[in-house]
Amino acid sequence: MLEVTGIKKGIVIDHIAAGKGLKIFEKLSLHEISSTVVLLMNVPSKTIGAKDIIKVQDHIDLDLNILGLIDENITVNVIDKGIVIDKKQVEIPHTVKGLFKCKNPRCITWVDDYAESEFTLVPNGKIQYQCHYCEELTEYKL
Repeated sequence: MLEVTGIKKGIVIDHIAAGKGLKIFEKLSLHEISSTVVLLMNVPSKTIGAKDIIKVQDHIDLDLNILGLIDENITVNVIDKGIVIDKKQVEIPHTVKGLFKCKNPRCITWVDDYAESEFTLVPNGKIQYQCHYCEELTEYKL
């Protein structure tokens, strides 16, 4: 059996639906950080059958807003001195900035490199965001 030890300081992104860990790894650009990162896939879980886990040693400053859009069941554990000091349940973010593009090809964010996409969640029962610039509704898709 494979054994992965705990980390002394950093974050553990846990309860990721099996198969979504790689997408999170890519969206958070974890391949670009210099810290040790472990992606565990299809780990047995009593509650959800199988899950993915991501452990990031020494690196806590990550924009984790996108996690709620990928899977609302994710928990983020902040580790210090080998102990969980904070445990957070992710949520669908009310506002997002720079995480995805506006679906309107005429939006300024498509042509201006300095205009970063910015959206606000629209309370209509779906996960739709309204563009700050052109007011187009965009639905986040993996």
